[in-house]
Amino acid sequence: MSITATPDISPEVTRVKQRFSIIGNSSALIEAIERAIKVAPIDLSVLVSGESGSGKEFFPKIIHNYGARKHARYIAVNCGAIPEGTIDSELFGHEKGAFTGAVATRKGYFEEADGGTIFLDEVAELPLTTQARLLRVLETGEFLKVGSSQVQRANVRVVAATNVDLVKAVADGKFREDLYYRLSTVQIQVPNLHDRGDDILLLARKFAADFAERYMTPGITFTDDARRLMMLYRWPGNVRQLKNVVEQAALFNAGQEVDAATLGNLLPRQNTDTSLAPRPASPTYESEREMLWHTVMSLRAELRALESRLDSQAPVADIEASPAESDSRLPNRHPLIHYNSDEMFTPYRPVSPEPTVSLEESERQTIANALERCDGVRKKAARELNISERTLYRKIKEYGLD
Repeated sequence: MSITATPDISPEVTRVKQRFSIIGNSSALIEAIERAIKVAPIDLSVLVSGESGSGKEFFPKIIHNYGARKHARYIAVNCGAIPEGTIDSELFGHEKGAFTGAVATRKGYFEEADGGTIFLDEVAELPLTTQARLLRVLETGEFLKVGSSQVQRANVRVVAATNVDLVKAVADGKFREDLYYRLSTVQIQVPNLHDRGDDILLLARKFAADFAERYMTPGITFTDDARRLMMLYRWPGNVRQLKNVVEQAALFNAGQEVDAATLGNLLPRQNTDTSLAPRPASPTYESEREMLWHTVMSLRAELRALESRLDSQAPVADIEASPAESDSRLPNRHPLIHYNSDEMFTPYRPVSPEPTVSLEESERQTIANALERCDGVRKKAARELNISERTLYRKIKEYGLD
């Protein structure tokens, strides 16, 4: 079976998406997948960062399955789900009698994963004492079981993930600085759902179709205003929240077309408003620059519309009228200002107003002109337009300029 890649997406990335059922074509997502593929054969520690629910769990699997350890064990550990008192025992094992309830010797995850890969999800939740043990494993491959004095070795590749800003956690004394640098040899940033553009609609359709197939219910579709709401909403819970909302819509509206009002009732009230406008939690430089771009384009369109109205409403001077008659028709003439009658009474010929151009068309033409001037080089065009390449890529797809 041949694999046809989407433009700007390599066949290798397309194969990875198909194998792991990853939906989406946004540039940030593709870049993250490409980094995972590239680092997979090199036995380095990797730190995967991203908000909760954004899909970080796919990337350790990609790294493991495309690396030299793919035939060995892969163990995923949620560090935030293990009580602090037992985390050391879970990771490194314990000897019989090491603590109350230790009725037998037990292997830990590192010993079980020897030769393979261990995925430490929510690594920022590890206690500082456990962080010190983990650092020793990463640096020397050595560890001690709880209650044992015998040093053991494990050859394990570690991929960690977190939704916490580890740099801030280091500054706050909640995470070891040396462990941070050891874990983050290579970093992969998983994009938030609201930064992935049309991927939101692709995922919504996929979740709706999957639900209908799994539970044998009539499928649902979305109206234009519902799709617009999905694109504007910030999705603080990311892909996980979108899946939850779509499945609720598929359950209670089976076989129907879901509109914005129905969809809005499934969203948390504190995260919606009547204008459907996105409400960033903390504006970034890129988002502020894009808002400024839209403001400038909007003002430009309004100015053209105003000029057109003024031109169409301007009175035409009576060519046959005498200067005296014309003077009487001119309001608010100041007595101390000399007016040249030849200039004042030159017949006015209104210019035919240009047709009002919509904001979208004006933006589309501006981008098209920039691309033409830059010979289609998107990086250069984005720099000229003073927007990010990611924003330009999304606009090109939106206006069909590719």
